[in-house]
Amino acid sequence: MPIPRETVDLILSTARIEEVVGEFVSLKKRGANLWGVCPFHNEKTPSFSVNPARNIFKCFGCGKGGDSARFLMEHEHITYPEALRYLAKKYNIQIEEKELTPEERMAQTEREKMFNINAFADKYFVDTLWNTDEGKSVGLEYFRERGYLNPIIEKFHLGYSPSKWEAFTEYAKKNGYDPEFLEKVGFSIKRQNGEYYDRYHGRVMFPIHNLTGKVIGFGGRILQSDPEKKLAKYQNSPESEIYQKKETLYGIYFAKSAIVNKDECILVEGYFDVLRMHQIGIENVVASSGTSLTTEQIRLIKRYTKNITMLYDGDAAGVHAALRGTDMILAEGMNVRVVVLPPEHDPDTFGKTYSTEEVNKYLKDNAKDFIRFKTELLLQDAASDPIKKGQVVRNIVETISVVPDAIFRIAYVKETSRLLDMPEETLMVELNKQLRAKFKKSLGVEGEVIPDEPVVAPPQEQPQEETLPPGYYQERELVKLLLVYGSEMLNDIHQDEDGQEVETEISVAQMIVDDLINDEIVFNDPVNKKIFDVYDQALNSGDIPDDQFFISNEDEQVSQLAIDLLSTPYKLDHWENHGIYVKSEESKLKLTVQYAILRYKDLIIDARRKTIQDQIKEEQDPDNQLILLKQKKHWDDLRVQINKMLGIVIAK
Repeated sequence: MPIPRETVDLILSTARIEEVVGEFVSLKKRGANLWGVCPFHNEKTPSFSVNPARNIFKCFGCGKGGDSARFLMEHEHITYPEALRYLAKKYNIQIEEKELTPEERMAQTEREKMFNINAFADKYFVDTLWNTDEGKSVGLEYFRERGYLNPIIEKFHLGYSPSKWEAFTEYAKKNGYDPEFLEKVGFSIKRQNGEYYDRYHGRVMFPIHNLTGKVIGFGGRILQSDPEKKLAKYQNSPESEIYQKKETLYGIYFAKSAIVNKDECILVEGYFDVLRMHQIGIENVVASSGTSLTTEQIRLIKRYTKNITMLYDGDAAGVHAALRGTDMILAEGMNVRVVVLPPEHDPDTFGKTYSTEEVNKYLKDNAKDFIRFKTELLLQDAASDPIKKGQVVRNIVETISVVPDAIFRIAYVKETSRLLDMPEETLMVELNKQLRAKFKKSLGVEGEVIPDEPVVAPPQEQPQEETLPPGYYQERELVKLLLVYGSEMLNDIHQDEDGQEVETEISVAQMIVDDLINDEIVFNDPVNKKIFDVYDQALNSGDIPDDQFFISNEDEQVSQLAIDLLSTPYKLDHWENHGIYVKSEESKLKLTVQYAILRYKDLIIDARRKTIQDQIKEEQDPDNQLILLKQKKHWDDLRVQINKMLGIVIAK
């Protein structure tokens, strides 16, 4: 069911762009705008801008921009109605909904169906945990035995899947879900006889949320010990259109605000590690569950902070995971520290054993930057063996070489020199050697000898720039004036029918639209013309649209152009540079509008003159030539008048 237009307007006017984007990107105020690292492309220098005054975002790196709904659509890959519903929920705005008919359910997109079945399953597993005898005696009792309290169980929507093999599958089928779709999403598995059974039967359930809080997948843990290890301890959702393990962090939805506030993310390995930390009040914690740490997960954290603390088990596997992760984090230009727990603990048991104050103190006292962590760890094996020590040095320098910032590389070399009691010059020689090797590899010449003389590539044919229509940039200038100042009123003096001067008020939009229509000038660019036509029609009805009308326009081309034009500050011409001194901002605005109109007309008329001039050269008939010459003279005279007004002398 379409959302009523008045409700859409209420949602978009209520939603604050800085609050919506701030849930997904760490923003810092700089001038009038907020800036952060763009979530839509990989960048190191922030070029992503949020303008609270206009309620828009714009990335000057990749070009994406729009309002709050557009941001959610791009970021979460959701439809426009889904984005509006998310905003309505966030700002407690009621949307009239109705139960979907079978036809409407069939018409839903694949993504919508996946989100719906996951929400349906989430509710089922939670309800089973709290409201069935088996759920309470098995699932809920298991969580309580491990020391988890009701608030944390409720916060993370922990649930239980009954031990009966077909319980959820049968329940979902009764509610209209196709078993083949249940298999595709990962809730059901098909037997050889064609029947379906539950993937998660007899397991406690951990829903996995995306950044907006939607359930995109599940992890299920078996409760009974399996001495033959025929059953995996954890069963996870298969990857789908909405769930990719390498791009997902468990707990990110619940942790993102704390990560921004503390400017630090604590990275752990498992579901229970996250739950325990949150239960003791340390909420800036996420887990790379179900997969080894990936570049995509690191970049997800980077949206909120550049500081990662890896909190891993003290056993060999935990240490190995920490070593593997540090290089990946450093390569993304981030800062990494490592905290290794005592061998008998993981983050879950450590948080259960010690108080919040003791855990925080341990994290503070034992956090080591990657240089100290790696040096101490590798030197344990090297002892006094010079060969092994040389390997340690090479290993550490190799890690330093992945750091993209040269200044940080130099700082790390100094620290390594101090820890290993080795000259900085020696380490720098090795570092430069490894950097050159990486550079060769990036050029595809690994192992080859690079000649001293550079090889000059043959000249490449430059692509021809697409020819723009006459007055293209001046059209954009006029559209920008309409968007920024359309409803501003100006004093206008003109002569009435008796030749008397009359002073009236006229809007900027009226001045631009009337002037161009009177001279029968039409914009060439179709998107510019769409915006011009909206103003033309609006003026006829006595209502001038504001910039938000175009920012949130359903026509994506119109919306994108409005964002592009409004994302850079508009400055009125400095008329004093031309020897013209104005008394007020209104006078300056009027001159700017008049100049923009005249400049655009000049270019359009010049283009028409040149067209007629070409026609005269090709015309053989003397009579037709005479007609064309008269037309050219008309445009010549008009252009002379315009340029007198502009103060320009035309060279003959």
